[in-house]
Amino acid sequence: MHDAPHVIFGLDPLWVSTALLLMTYAVIMTEKVNRAVVALLGAGLMICLGVLNQEAAIRGVDFNTIALLTGMMILVNITRKCGVFQYVAFWSARRAEGVPWKLMVMLSVVTAILSALLDNVTTVLLVTPVTLMVARELEVQPYPFLFAEVFASNIGGTSTLIGDPPNILIGSATGLSFNDFVQNLGPVVVVIMGLQLLATHLIWGRRMHASDAARARVLDYRPADAITDHKLLWQSLSVLALVITGFVTARATGLEPGTVAMFGAAVLMYLYIRGHHSEAQSTHVNEVFGEVEWITIFFFVGLFMVVAGVEHAGLLGHLAQGLMGLTAGDPTVTALTILWSSAILSAIIDNIPFVATMIPMIKNMAPSMGGAEGLMPLWWALSLGACLGGNGTLVGASANLTVAGLAERDGVSFKFLTYTKLAFPLMLGSVAIAHVYLYFRFLS
Repeated sequence: MHDAPHVIFGLDPLWVSTALLLMTYAVIMTEKVNRAVVALLGAGLMICLGVLNQEAAIRGVDFNTIALLTGMMILVNITRKCGVFQYVAFWSARRAEGVPWKLMVMLSVVTAILSALLDNVTTVLLVTPVTLMVARELEVQPYPFLFAEVFASNIGGTSTLIGDPPNILIGSATGLSFNDFVQNLGPVVVVIMGLQLLATHLIWGRRMHASDAARARVLDYRPADAITDHKLLWQSLSVLALVITGFVTARATGLEPGTVAMFGAAVLMYLYIRGHHSEAQSTHVNEVFGEVEWITIFFFVGLFMVVAGVEHAGLLGHLAQGLMGLTAGDPTVTALTILWSSAILSAIIDNIPFVATMIPMIKNMAPSMGGAEGLMPLWWALSLGACLGGNGTLVGASANLTVAGLAERDGVSFKFLTYTKLAFPLMLGSVAIAHVYLYFRFLS
């Protein structure tokens, strides 16, 4: 516990910080006010009411996570300009021979792989517009494709450090590496993804048909035509390969993922503007920075400060003790409780703030779990629960809202209840598979 905060009017810091946390979450869930603004208001109130001082609030921000997210966004924004992501979509459409169910499988697999290597929000931003275009050419409903891609992005993102924001948070807080995530979560992700493809085929795929004329139009696509800048293509792919190598070798080099991503972004930005005069350089740099999702970045900054407030006031310590009391300190029961509660709560509230709150709480359990090593199954349970649980409703993960927004803008209805009625049971099925895997791999 930290030095006692001096809260305004002598109020109990525990109650003030808890009330601010709950109010912040409640307003975020209404979606009436932009979530970055809500998080920053919550952070400002934590400081102004005296729960935290400014130094403690800044210490609460995980700058490794901020750097990793920002760096990856810059890398992908520049890479996108060469047309490589359209190339992948056109290639998928041709490989699937314009057959809708094959295309749904191809796009889902592409989405899962890209979500593991980039991050799931970035991936759906790239894949969704192309999916809408191909579905329109085939004259089939785009909704099943988009639904499958939402699930694929969150399932694929579960398997790596950088794939899903909850994993970025967990990895940054615990020092778990890119390889740790792949080795420990990769196997179950492959199984869940396979079963998910089977489920979407049974629900929609087998009933989807395209006319011969529509298929012929799609088969006329020439993937190579999508590449608009071959020089930038090779520069981008080279830098991305080096960045992913940096993530994989992080333990040996001692470099944090945030440093690797930011340095990679700086190198690619330099290659992108090199050869232009200073005025054109400024225009290009402004353009790239303008495409960064600053709403997401500042949402994280505000949220870290709000969570630091409740941690500072001791709430998370009390919650950790309460959970230990409920599970009698049994590691198996604790891990499985974290898995299911994470999944269900992450479906109801965005999984990013949920995980940000859970991390310090799990850290507080270290003494009763036999130190840092004893916490390992709990971290994997939190990651699987939060990432897979994000599929349960539209507000469960940022990728879901991103797809829904792009679809609605294109005139495709993507309603909360329609999505949830099918998504929630499918999500529970994927968590049940994760439950069996966790038990036999880490707990038995």
